[in-house]
Amino acid sequence: MAKSTLFSGESKNVEYKVAVPDKSEKYMKTVVAFANGGGGRIVFGIDDKTLEIAGMDTENIFKTMDAITNAIFDSCEPRIRPEVTLQTIDDKTIIIAEILPGAMRPYYIKSRGMIEGTYVRISGTTRLAEEYMLKELILEGQNRYYDSEPCNGMSVTDAEIEKLCQSMKKTALKNTWQDSEKAKIRDVTRNRLISWGVLAEENGKTVPTNAYMLLTGTMRMQPVIQCGVFKGTDRAYFVDRREFEGSVQEQVDAAFQYVLEKINLGMKIQGIFRQDVYELPPDSVRELIANAVVHRSYLEQGNIQVAIFEDRLEVTSPGMLLNNVSIEKMIEGYSKPRNPAIARAFAYMKIIEKWGTGIPRMIRECREYGLPEPKLIDFEGDFRVNMYRKAEIEYGVKGKTTQTHQTTQTHQTTQNDTMKLSEDDKAILAIVHDKPTMTQKEYALELGWTVDRVKYYLRKMKTQKIIKRVGSSHNGYWELLIDDEQR
Repeated sequence: MAKSTLFSGESKNVEYKVAVPDKSEKYMKTVVAFANGGGGRIVFGIDDKTLEIAGMDTENIFKTMDAITNAIFDSCEPRIRPEVTLQTIDDKTIIIAEILPGAMRPYYIKSRGMIEGTYVRISGTTRLAEEYMLKELILEGQNRYYDSEPCNGMSVTDAEIEKLCQSMKKTALKNTWQDSEKAKIRDVTRNRLISWGVLAEENGKTVPTNAYMLLTGTMRMQPVIQCGVFKGTDRAYFVDRREFEGSVQEQVDAAFQYVLEKINLGMKIQGIFRQDVYELPPDSVRELIANAVVHRSYLEQGNIQVAIFEDRLEVTSPGMLLNNVSIEKMIEGYSKPRNPAIARAFAYMKIIEKWGTGIPRMIRECREYGLPEPKLIDFEGDFRVNMYRKAEIEYGVKGKTTQTHQTTQTHQTTQNDTMKLSEDDKAILAIVHDKPTMTQKEYALELGWTVDRVKYYLRKMKTQKIIKRVGSSHNGYWELLIDDEQR
């Protein structure tokens, strides 16, 4: 080990022992934890509190090394073969036992059994694996995935399969902007869902998997996405909170629209065009929430949490990082989906991009926005990403907008300016023009949107003085303030 690494303190993959304990079980927990994770090293001869080198007895050092090797080999199941080496620093000799990541998980202390003897490494400490962690280790050791596992005793009809296929294609078309790309979207078929792991075949019958239940919102204990706005920079005081139910793809869309409603919206002028500019890059916000759905552990009963603070957007998903996945690798674009069946379905529906591109693109887009680099945190069995907001002095407060210009010349937009409208903007304006007396719920049904999404766009258009409400919320109607050419 390099000296700089050796004295960097205990971490996820380094632990110190001032001497070899009399009872090997005192360090065997860490051995199996390293094997169940990304591997690690136990360094004998360094004080874990002061990091001072105590050194080992050199007269019996080879006997000590053999004892460590034999204890690890005899105490663990499946067998673990450590690489035990010597290193001399400042005329003192230490022993390093390196444990490689194991392929036959779960590894456990033989005398304790699998349930009481399986340990994992979390935040630099060794802990007994929780029930859901043990189940994940078993699946991983067998090269299986929870979302692709068949649902015992469940059946699915041809009509239900066709309904999901049509819904997925509709979502893919909605999330595709160019007509040339829409033409390339193929129909979803039963065989395609089977190849993805959304359906499975058992005894000649097609059965649903956990992915199917999540994509249709029919899981017995369907997880939700919890969203909230907090006052200040901690969780002491709620300002607003919501829970979004339904299929996982509907939850992603609803949570995304919620974030857009709660963060600041400004605009910039490019010539005669006005462009809405959110304080956070919307595409990265959407993919951040979608990635949480794809990578979370569904064996853990917790929910994804999307929290908005004055200084940041915080997305937390249940389940620590998979083995052989590190934050450093993720930043470089490495991806290993915990739920590949859902990942394939999301990629088809254009909810996520190609695997591994989300984190690097989010970092790049935040840099282009002039924002601090997002922070990725693996802690306490969960994974969190913080995306930092613009300072209040730059973007004002919620409910107000600012204008940023590409030139020093001041531009002012009026109703006579040509506005650049998105496809969603045009969709809501078209239906308001044709059916001004409809309710928000009726607009949602007509467009195939959520009610929250309709509310967001109506509020947005009202703020921009593109539409106005005439009369009461129940008996009134919407009036367009722009002409057909501007639409």
